Amino acid sequence: MTLHPQPLAPALAAAEAAGRSTVRLDLDGVRGKAELMRRCGDALRLPEWVGGNWDALADALRDLSWLPVAAEGRLVAVTGWRGYAGARPAEWETFVEVLEEAVDFWRERGPGPGLAVVLAGPEPGPGGGPESGHGPAAGAPPRTPRLKRRRG
Repeated sequence: MTLHPQPLAPALAAAEAAGRSTVRLDLDGVRGKAELMRRCGDALRLPEWVGGNWDALADALRDLSWLPVAAEGRLVAVTGWRGYAGARPAEWETFVEVLEEAVDFWRERGPGPGLAVVLAGPEPGPGGGPESGHGPAAGAPPRTPRLKRRRG
């Protein structure tokens, strides 16, 4: 399942108009950590030194020096995530924790460009959204609170 691009496009355009650089991280079809890390690397243009582990991703999200600097910060829109969240709930929880920690890190730095992350929901309705009961979104867990220290 993928998110129809129309609902997200106005939000991304508004963020860019407000001075944020935007990145869309599409997780449609991702069913494991290795593929998640590849998608993150491609979308965020992560440097070669970022390995396929949670701590390396967390370090990279606290750096972001390789991305263009935007006056109002950066926005990462995560789309197509429900299939991964449903297939690998423990990995999804860890990924959310990494994202939350990165957002907190940039917020605590004080004034200046920061990082915001949004989880874009699926398009509702027959054949794909949560109301349909079909496809990988059915029964996917909601975002969960922070977890214990991650590994690997």
